[in-house]
Amino acid sequence: MSLYRDEGVVLRVQKLGEADRIITVLTRRHGRVRAVAKGVRRTRSRFGATVEPFSHVDLQLYAGRSLDIVVQAESLTAYGEGIVSDYGRYTAATAVLETAERLTAEEREPSLRLFLLVVGALRAMSGGGRDDGPARDPALVLDAFLLRAMSVAGYAPALSDCARCGTAGPHRAFSIPAGGTVCPACRPAGAASPSPVALLLMVDLLTGDWAAAEAAEQRTRNEASGLVSAHLQWHLERGLRSLSHVERG
Repeated sequence: MSLYRDEGVVLRVQKLGEADRIITVLTRRHGRVRAVAKGVRRTRSRFGATVEPFSHVDLQLYAGRSLDIVVQAESLTAYGEGIVSDYGRYTAATAVLETAERLTAEEREPSLRLFLLVVGALRAMSGGGRDDGPARDPALVLDAFLLRAMSVAGYAPALSDCARCGTAGPHRAFSIPAGGTVCPACRPAGAASPSPVALLLMVDLLTGDWAAAEAAEQRTRNEASGLVSAHLQWHLERGLRSLSHVERG
């Protein structure tokens, strides 16, 4: 077995035997990795609390045939401290982790941009991304993350030009199967007609215009969230369990 080191975000943990855990980590250089953390469920474990979901960690691992083995773990940022005590933040952050795991279909496939998006979303939700100011609205952060993560994966929704023929927009119709906004000539049956401000909010979230995004009314946020969630789950081909628990104003 070869020894390697990487930093990552803990996405999920599973019990293994009486004292061990299997941790799923999205790493900076090695993509999604599954590894055994031995003895972490014992009270005297030297790194038990370090390998919890929402934790940004520095890991040293042995590469195994099916599962790697955690040799050393050092906490870089425990984002969970600012997340788990608040239901809205917790559910939104859980959706971030589940989405990140689902978007990395192959283990060890490098995904630096997705890793950075996850770290940024957790930082914003925990209050660490605004010069120590209050955390951003977790639902807005989640939608921004989902839009950007879909962009990284190659299926961000079209929000101005027609998704089918490329005709310059803006267009009023939005079709999830077609890939986003569509012109009148390409509009399929069943296409939605979202408000222009909802589409504009999605653009603001995708581009990082937080001043404009945070000024949006709650009904506009809810409408945009519905489009983002539906678009993501259409491309994943099955739902995300955590999205149904996210608080929406």
